[in-house]
Amino acid sequence: MKRRHLIRVACAGALAGALVSGAVAQTREKVTLLLNWYVYSEHAPFFLGKEKGFYEAEGIDLDIQEGRGSAVSIQAVSANSATFGYVDVPTMIRAATKGAPVKAVGVALQLSPMAVMGLAEKNIKSPKDIVGKTVAMTPGDSMSQIWPLFLKKTGLQEGQYKVVSGDGQTKLNAVINGQADLLLGYVMDQNIKIQDATKKPVEVIRFADYGITMVSSGVIAHKDTLANKADMVRRFMRATTRAFEETEKNPEASIDAMLKANAKAGQRDTLIVGIKLTTPLYHSAETKGQRPLRASMKDINDSLDLLVQYGGLDPAARGKAEDWVTNDFLPK
Repeated sequence: MKRRHLIRVACAGALAGALVSGAVAQTREKVTLLLNWYVYSEHAPFFLGKEKGFYEAEGIDLDIQEGRGSAVSIQAVSANSATFGYVDVPTMIRAATKGAPVKAVGVALQLSPMAVMGLAEKNIKSPKDIVGKTVAMTPGDSMSQIWPLFLKKTGLQEGQYKVVSGDGQTKLNAVINGQADLLLGYVMDQNIKIQDATKKPVEVIRFADYGITMVSSGVIAHKDTLANKADMVRRFMRATTRAFEETEKNPEASIDAMLKANAKAGQRDTLIVGIKLTTPLYHSAETKGQRPLRASMKDINDSLDLLVQYGGLDPAARGKAEDWVTNDFLPK
C-alpha cells in the first residue's frame, strides 16, 4: 500500500510539473522579428539569443524572418505584420517623417558599414573612378536610400554611371560575372562573398570615409506596440542586449547558432570574418563602455544633420533625436 501511495504521489507530481511546464509554454508571447535582408553574419546575435534561451527566459517565443530590404521591413512593422524590424535607422527616420508609425528602440550598428565595392582589378579606388562604370543596387534597400547622400557628398551625378537593379544575389552575380563593376553593400558581407567566389581581392569605398558617419541598423517597433505592450518590448530588448553582449564575447558561437537555424546562410569561416568586422560597429566614440544597443542622442542628431543637408530630409526633423529613437526600453 505504501509503495502504491508513493507511486501515486510521484505520478501526481510529474503531472503537476508537466501542467506547469505546459502553462509556461502557453504563456510565451509569439513575437516576430523581420530582418532587413537575407540572413548573414550581422544577424547572428538574434539566433544566439534564441539558442541560449534568452528570449524564452523572458516569456518570448521568437520567430526570426528574412527580409527584402529595410524599406519593405519598415512597411511590414508599420502595418503590424511584424512585431519588430531590424532595419537601417536613417531609412526608418525618413519613413517616420512621412508618417510611418514606427520608432527605433535600440541601435545595433552605431557606425555605418555601407560601402560601394568591386574587384580590385577594376582599379576603382575613389568616387571619381565610378564615373562611366556600372553599379548594381537593390531599389528600396537601405543602401539605395543613402546612395543619393553619398553622391552629394562626393560630387557625383546620377547620369555619370549606369545602374543594374536586382536583389542581393543578383547584385553579387553581376559583379562576380562582370555584368557590373561595383555594388552597394556592407563591409562585413558582400565584399567577403565576392572574394570567396572569385578568389580575387576586392576594393571597398566606405561611405564613412566621405563624411557619412551616421548610425546604421537597429531594432524598430510600431508606436502602438510601444504604448500598449511596453513590458513585452522591455523583455525583448533585455534578451536582445544579452544576445549582443554574448556575441561580442563569443562571435564564433553566434555564427554556429545561426547556421544551425539556417544552414544556407553562408560559409562558416566567411561568416565568422563578417561578425568580427561587425562587432566593432556596436559602439561609437559616444557610447564606448556602454551596453550594446544604447544610442547616443548626439550621434542620432549628427545623422539627422547629414540627412537634412544631403539626404532631402525635412529640416524640421533636425535636433529631434528623441522623436525617432529611444533608449527607454533598454536595460540599464
